[in-house]
Amino acid sequence: MATRSRDDREAKRRIRQMEAKRALRQEQGKRRKRDNTIAVSAAGVAVVLATALQLTVFSSNPTEAEFAAAEAGLSSPSASASSSADIPSPDTAAGKTFTGELALNSGVVGVELNGTAAPQAAAVFKSLSDASYYNGAFCHRLTTSETFGLLQCGAKSEDGADDANYRWGPLENTPSDNKYPAGTIAVARSGNDAYGNGHQFFIVYKDTTIPADTAGGYTIVGKVTSGLDVVTKIAAAGLKPGENTSDGAPVAPVTIDSFSLK
Repeated sequence: MATRSRDDREAKRRIRQMEAKRALRQEQGKRRKRDNTIAVSAAGVAVVLATALQLTVFSSNPTEAEFAAAEAGLSSPSASASSSADIPSPDTAAGKTFTGELALNSGVVGVELNGTAAPQAAAVFKSLSDASYYNGAFCHRLTTSETFGLLQCGAKSEDGADDANYRWGPLENTPSDNKYPAGTIAVARSGNDAYGNGHQFFIVYKDTTIPADTAGGYTIVGKVTSGLDVVTKIAAAGLKPGENTSDGAPVAPVTIDSFSLK
């Protein structure tokens, strides 16, 4: 009886050990799944954040508060239903094609603005160019990532500041597929605001996809007809050293000598 009792106790001990080991393996498996889920979620958040920060490139003059909001994953300020009083009528450009030159300190870019597809935008840029507004302005931001290739121009200071009182809309001629081919000239604006267009514009130097925000896409006002290599050379020279390796100021300052349209 004593021997059988010891055998029974030993057998029960072995069973308890096996059950404990099995429970430990199950718990380790659950922990690995949780860790993998957290890692995937963190990676997703990083991608969303990177996209949000990249899209601030197309805002006319993002403030520190707006940039902080983008970093935090918050939405941009709500759209305004008003526009500035000195915005020219779209009738002044409707049905017309304007051609001219954007003379940069690094070369000349031939341009064409489409008053049929984007009459309000064409009217604005014709008015600003006639007033020599862009003379001495900066092309202050450059993107060089795999899916974004743009040079943003029209700021009166190197930090990209714009006149917050000069705002207009609506959006026109925005691509339904979010694709902006190389050579596209489009209007920069504040995020999520269809009436957030200002003085600034961007030139696409390689095929680029820009996801639409809550307001839509970006108004395509025209195209480059010659001298796109001037912009690609600016991009090839790279960016000033900074925290972002694909979005920032060109390594050599780019200024606008003149912007003429006829």
